[in-house]
Amino acid sequence: MNSQKKIYRIINTTLIGLCICFSMNAQPKVIAHRGYWKTEGSAQNSIRSLLKADSIDVYGSEVDVWLSADGIPMVNHDATVILNGKKLSMEETTADTLKQVKLANGESLPSFEAYLDAFATCENTKLIVEFKTHKEKTHEDELAAKVIQTVHKRHLQNRVEYISFGKNLVEQVRKLDPKAKIYYLNGDLTPAELSAMGTAGLDYHYNVLYRHPEWVKQAHEKDLKVNVWTVNSQEDIQKVIDLGVDFITTDEPETVKQKIAEL
Repeated sequence: MNSQKKIYRIINTTLIGLCICFSMNAQPKVIAHRGYWKTEGSAQNSIRSLLKADSIDVYGSEVDVWLSADGIPMVNHDATVILNGKKLSMEETTADTLKQVKLANGESLPSFEAYLDAFATCENTKLIVEFKTHKEKTHEDELAAKVIQTVHKRHLQNRVEYISFGKNLVEQVRKLDPKAKIYYLNGDLTPAELSAMGTAGLDYHYNVLYRHPEWVKQAHEKDLKVNVWTVNSQEDIQKVIDLGVDFITTDEPETVKQKIAEL
């Protein structure tokens, strides 16, 4: 009987050691910030950037979404665009007008529907949708509802994750699709607070994690994932890898992939 207990102890110790080793050696996954846009023929938040991200087999390709004045989800990072020398607000301009805007690679500014058309052809990457914060809460609610409804209508919900700086948008995603993964971006909440909100984890600027490296361990203890943005330099790439993050959002996806491959 004593020999059996000894064997069980040895097995348990070995398994624990393997788990710790696996955890320490787990490699972060790469997310292309606004798609893979720093490559020939591409541009930020363009359909080309999405397809290029898919072609290099990264975990995710991030995209920013606004609600137009006539209630159409549109893709763009900034709150404004320039058309014929005039600055236009994404929230206060109709979709038809916004579609006339040309991106740096010559593409028209896309609707979210058009972006999903392209995403449906992707084989490798997930789509990481950032809901932009709006002037009116009702517009945020409408945007979240329309985007999530469209994703479900196309049966893409298992391939789409969400992020936002806005607490209201996080709450809307949790309400509209409790199974969806939603990450909070603003950097002002602890892992305990994020767990209570029902998020999948934190998605903070690397400087936040440099100030609070303990949040990585605290997040993992609560079964939350840790993403970090926007990590481009060799020094910062190595630092966040050493912190043990789960995802790295970057404008240099191939550089980060190479760095991870060297581990």
